[in-house]
Amino acid sequence: MLGAGHRYVFVADAVVNRGFGMALSPRLEARQTQSLTLTPQLMQSIRLLQLSHLELNAFVEAELERNPLLERDETGDNEPLMAAEPDAEFDNSRDVYDNSEAIGTAATIAEQYDTDVSNVFPEQVGQDSLQQAQSGYREGPSMVGTSEAPDFESFVAEQTNLADHLRSQILLLLKHPGDRLIAQYLTDNLNEAGYLTVDCDSAAEQLGTEPADVEAVLTVLQGCDPVGVYARDLKECLALQLREKDRLDPLMAKVLEHLDLIGQHNIQALTRAVGASNEDIADMLTELRDLNPRPGRAFDGSPVQAVVPDVYVREANGGGWAVELNTGILPRVLVNRTYYATVSKKARGTGDKSFLTDCLQTANWLTKSLDQRAQTILKVATEIVRQQDAFLVHGVSHLKPMTLKMVAEEIDMHESTVSRVTSNKYLATPRGLFEMKYFFTTALGSTSGAGDHSAEAVRHRIRQLIDAEDPKAILSDDTIAEVLQREQGIDVARRTVAKYREGMNIPSSVIRRRQKKALVSAG
Repeated sequence: MLGAGHRYVFVADAVVNRGFGMALSPRLEARQTQSLTLTPQLMQSIRLLQLSHLELNAFVEAELERNPLLERDETGDNEPLMAAEPDAEFDNSRDVYDNSEAIGTAATIAEQYDTDVSNVFPEQVGQDSLQQAQSGYREGPSMVGTSEAPDFESFVAEQTNLADHLRSQILLLLKHPGDRLIAQYLTDNLNEAGYLTVDCDSAAEQLGTEPADVEAVLTVLQGCDPVGVYARDLKECLALQLREKDRLDPLMAKVLEHLDLIGQHNIQALTRAVGASNEDIADMLTELRDLNPRPGRAFDGSPVQAVVPDVYVREANGGGWAVELNTGILPRVLVNRTYYATVSKKARGTGDKSFLTDCLQTANWLTKSLDQRAQTILKVATEIVRQQDAFLVHGVSHLKPMTLKMVAEEIDMHESTVSRVTSNKYLATPRGLFEMKYFFTTALGSTSGAGDHSAEAVRHRIRQLIDAEDPKAILSDDTIAEVLQREQGIDVARRTVAKYREGMNIPSSVIRRRQKKALVSAG
């Protein structure tokens, strides 16, 4: 915030004394200046802009627990957009818990089918009905005085990770405490793919034992499930899996010695190095493709977060685009002024009054900041949609180059504000779900004098050209640059084409020629 205030400064005056030359004498004076000061609440408001909806909800939940004057808005304004009309008798979109009365009891359902309860619900024999069980759960000690449904996510079993899965096998495979200690150390040094990241000599030095002892334990551990864990490189990982299938013959071992040729798709050089026929090489490569180069990934317990759009973009009835906020993910809070008025009358101490005043100020700030954040996101998203209208109509090939400055100037905001708003925010369009940062791309010049081309549109065109190339006429980076310049007037250098191609994980023309030749031969 901009504020004015007095500031006392020392000023050194130059005084010329006759006979003594120039002398400096300090004096104290007051000056009134204006400066930009970021208050803690202003910095917090700026930080709220760049939070994702998950981080924002977590922040609001913490404020609700800390501030007694804040409460969640339960007025029902946060209904999801395009909500379907509920069925009068049974609504499939509602949770089963909420439809428990429409479901009925086990005895009622069995009576409708004119049979015994044990034939319909064997697990219900000797137990209360479904409705009674649910009502009894609601009236339990933890649910007294509340009408909230139980959080079923809290009852989900914990997913077993790779380390726990291996430790359960170690207890069965190794009996000596020293061997188990070595096995524990090796298990702790596995990466996400299941590969061992420490060599036996270093492990032996760290544990104060002999490398032969570590090798012996490692040999036992390499028989654990999943097969291929505790391998020190890709070659050993594949060899362990082939040995388990009894397919590690001398010819296959030679193939594993030349994995670099397989990665380069140089089948002719591989055939000469191994000394096998083309049919045998093809069969062995098929077997290798069936193996798992990252066996530890099967136990990757990292939760998958679904991407939820912050803004919806739809075609408007009268033409153009309708931009709407996803209000279903936005937290809504209210300031309980009635409670504040009641409690403030009974506050006697200075500390109590100060606490209530701080809580009221924080609550007012949070409600205003949440509303301002929502309006800012909507304003930025609307401007993005306006500038990228051609993309929404025609696709990626018509994506315009756009910078933060271009958007900031149109909506009269600072570039840093636009950058924060577009971080971790997603836009749901008829073309798909995109992060807001996706629409900000650099520009490539045009030789025809027309408008500049977006770097993302150029990458899309490069991928199209490579996907459509003839196996007998693979396009080099120079050729792609010439095609882009001839067809669309895009002034792009060969180095730029190579950079975009490598960024999309597309191999070079030499490797693509070998890949497509191998596919044609296999077909």
